[in-house]
Amino acid sequence: MSAVAQVAAAFAALVHLVVWVCEAFLIHRTHYSMFRQPAEHVPAIRLWAFGVGFYNLWLACGVIAGLIALHNGNELVGRTLLIYTAWFMALSAVVLAVADQLSMSRPRNQAWSGVAFEGIPPLIVLLFA
Repeated sequence: MSAVAQVAAAFAALVHLVVWVCEAFLIHRTHYSMFRQPAEHVPAIRLWAFGVGFYNLWLACGVIAGLIALHNGNELVGRTLLIYTAWFMALSAVVLAVADQLSMSRPRNQAWSGVAFEGIPPLIVLLFA
């Protein structure tokens, strides 16, 4: 697997680790900057954010495990994990973009930075894998 794909995969894992911490543990601080939700909505979204935060952790773990396997001589396992998690992340970005266009949690066209951070690195992995 190319160095470009591996760097993009590591960046994608880092993004998902940061989002895990922000959603699962810091939602009381990141509710507005990440989700444009007022403080009074935090109790209603806290359980959802906690669960979604851990979904991001598991994705990051898949990428990290793939990189470890790749660098320990298990190329098939490493590539499989990296490509699976890259597709998962890329398709999740598509879902986020659709949800944004449907105004599912806030006015339209406010989730594009999230779509980019979630979708571009795994697309680079898939292109350079």
